[in-house]
Amino acid sequence: MIVDCAIYQHGRRTEGPADLSDALEAARAEGDSFVWIGLYEPTEKEFDLVTSEFGLHPLAVEDALNAHQRPKLEVYDDSLFMVLKPVVYDDVRNTVTTDELMLFVGRCFVVSVRHGEGTPLAAVRRRLEDDPEMLAHGPTAVLYAVSDAVVDHYTDVAVLLHADLDELEAEVFAPLGEDVRHMASRIYSFKRQVVEFRRATLPLVEPLARLAGLSGGRLPFVDEKSRPFFRDVSDHLTRANESVESLDRLLSDILSAHLAQMGVQQNDDMRKISAWAAMAAVPTMIAGVYGMNFTHMPELRQVWAYPAVVALMAGLVFWLYKLFKRRGWL
Repeated sequence: MIVDCAIYQHGRRTEGPADLSDALEAARAEGDSFVWIGLYEPTEKEFDLVTSEFGLHPLAVEDALNAHQRPKLEVYDDSLFMVLKPVVYDDVRNTVTTDELMLFVGRCFVVSVRHGEGTPLAAVRRRLEDDPEMLAHGPTAVLYAVSDAVVDHYTDVAVLLHADLDELEAEVFAPLGEDVRHMASRIYSFKRQVVEFRRATLPLVEPLARLAGLSGGRLPFVDEKSRPFFRDVSDHLTRANESVESLDRLLSDILSAHLAQMGVQQNDDMRKISAWAAMAAVPTMIAGVYGMNFTHMPELRQVWAYPAVVALMAGLVFWLYKLFKRRGWL
């Protein structure tokens, strides 16, 4: 359950007691210290100890255990509770999946709860430990570093999606092939992935705006000096959301263009069918007239009648062919 547990004093990791209660007491006893506990998909029974030791609010604990939340920031008496949705993009299958990452931030402690493999926090922890000056700002530094890592990955995913969209666009406007019937379903499937991406990025705008001081009042357990850093993360999120919006618009335009292309192709096919049907109708009509077996019909007894009628039919068909060809029907 507990992936990592460490006490940080003056921005540096120190060896602390293994017991959670002792670790928290040690962090509170020392100045400029805090404890960071990382958990991975804990059960309710496993999380009870953390809840009781850190005094976490039961509603926030319920959200952390259920792991079906939208990005948000909630303020409780003893902690802040933030939900992030890391995004994973499989560029082989062109699928976007979202995991969940919860952070409890209080005085002298941070509790991170991960669901899924989207954003392993080991790299974030190592990067912070390599920057004691940043880590000396306490739990706020962890909140900033985790948010920054998640949002920066949004930008990376957006770049990959744009690259795959360029390939899809090239296929749409290429000469129609055998898989044209499946193109609309591929575009729609891609659009569904963009919607899944948007569900992770768009709701995060309001929480980051609050952390950056752009909306609402002062937040407890967050260093006021950290606001410029959260504004930077908010700017990155804005760019990611703009990329998502452009992806959605481009997909709608590509789908419309594909449907229009299919309509033009169908009209072209219908014109060709109509042209060939018209050319077939002329000899059919003439042959039908001479096939009525009336006794008194003109030229029935003439030697040249048969080749003359065949030549007439061939001439009319050739004239229709040239006419349709000149008008672009064939």
